[in-house]
Amino acid sequence: MSYQVLARKWRPRSFSELVGQEHVVRALTNALDNDRLHHAYLFTGTRGVGKTTIARILAKSLNCEQGVSSTPCGECASCREIDGGRFVDLLEVDAASRTKVDQTRELLDNVPYAPVKGRFKVYLIDEVHMFSTSSFNALLKTLEEPPPHVKFLLATTDPQKLPVTVLSRCLQFNLKRLPMDQIEGQLRHILEQEGVGFEPPALTLLARAADGSMRDALSLMDQAIGFSGEGITEEGVRAMLGTIDRGHVFGLLEALAAQDGRELLERAGHMAAYTPDYAAALQELLMVLHSIALVQAVPDALGAESGDLDAIQALADRLSPEEVQLFYQIALLGQRDLPLAPDPRTGFEMILLRMLAFVPDGQGSAPPPPRKKSPPKRPPPPRTSQAATPPPLGALPPVDRDAPQASAALAEGVGDWHALAASLQVGGIAQQLANNCQLVSAKDGVLVLTLDARYQQLRNANTEQRLLKALQQRLGADLQLRIEAGEVTDETPAQRQSRARIQRQEEALASMRGDDLVQNLESTFSARLVEESVKPIDPE
Repeated sequence: MSYQVLARKWRPRSFSELVGQEHVVRALTNALDNDRLHHAYLFTGTRGVGKTTIARILAKSLNCEQGVSSTPCGECASCREIDGGRFVDLLEVDAASRTKVDQTRELLDNVPYAPVKGRFKVYLIDEVHMFSTSSFNALLKTLEEPPPHVKFLLATTDPQKLPVTVLSRCLQFNLKRLPMDQIEGQLRHILEQEGVGFEPPALTLLARAADGSMRDALSLMDQAIGFSGEGITEEGVRAMLGTIDRGHVFGLLEALAAQDGRELLERAGHMAAYTPDYAAALQELLMVLHSIALVQAVPDALGAESGDLDAIQALADRLSPEEVQLFYQIALLGQRDLPLAPDPRTGFEMILLRMLAFVPDGQGSAPPPPRKKSPPKRPPPPRTSQAATPPPLGALPPVDRDAPQASAALAEGVGDWHALAASLQVGGIAQQLANNCQLVSAKDGVLVLTLDARYQQLRNANTEQRLLKALQQRLGADLQLRIEAGEVTDETPAQRQSRARIQRQEEALASMRGDDLVQNLESTFSARLVEESVKPIDPE
């Protein structure tokens, strides 16, 4: 017996065998079981998601000798002939090869005649958007009022090209692209049934390459079986697809985490020895960065079944969320710039160097761009008394219960928390974390802060570690930090900054309203001051 490709051998023959498309299956099942059948159905979606398969199952449900239902028997002559493509009352038409109006009219001439064998005469028109305007016009009247024994099942990958007059006469079902986990699960099931060995990472690669199409996934798996011989291996699938080993990507990210430009270029050069597709390498880098961001946001997002979980977790601990987001954005924009580079390797290396150059806090090893020299700004020294220099804009008076804690803070050299938070050499989310905290105590080498409960999302291990490092550089290496979420009783630096901005805005508006020129324009030309356009000049 000749070999049958997996895409045909494992084609679903009933609604229960379908993978995905539950919204379509549910609607058709209810219509069949409750005898609420429409005369024309339109199935849309990308290639390989089940449009023609669902249409054939529907045709089988309509013509099963056991009766119309959502569960055809699959054993009667009609079911077997439909599965074999031999059923005389199922007319499958490829619209791409019948674009002429004469061919469409010839097809529709047989509509009035009763079915030869089945209960319904079913017209399955694939890629219906390929019909010409004249062919659509010839189809319209029949599509609107067909005989009761005729059903039209239309399928297309481009519904935008169908006239609205056709769309309005059909029940339309949009089939979704299948998610990777569904494709991977089906591939695993088929290989287990076929008795073919496999490595789980290889199935992940195949599911990703299928890009939402189950048929493409099965075709790729057929190719992988032939390529690998006895079983499907990750190395074989990578070689077949032309993708690089993820170990190279992890090496690049480790060099970025270490901010080592020499190591970064050496690893990129080692990867070049395998003549990779640099566009695919960039996509692989984006996928790893996405996984790292998921782990940082939700530690158990990937699950234990991920083969690269340890490496991803290690990078998630070394890279800050700001760095991961920055690297992802640079790589994403690099996909656009890569074809414009003198050669792919040069473009890829420049993307990596751009990541290194823009590491947050200026810690990258790449040389910074030249700029004008200016005297260094020194952070204000810690104050010895909060009363000696009152906080700007009249801070709220301290609560009595905090008086001994404030004294302890002074004794430790912390001083005014607002000034200290502003002087820290830190940026991004870590700076926002400091700005939304209130100083509770600073004694015995432990700095205790209360974080406004509304901003708990700012807390994570990496951000707190960066803030602690900045505080240690400012106050002493033996400092410890404890942050507790709760209700703040004093004004935080962020609240004070917000109040200052509002005050500056009000002062700017008052200045504009009192300006002689503005008042003259208002009185002479009935002009009106657009308050939203007034912006204060921020202090240097």
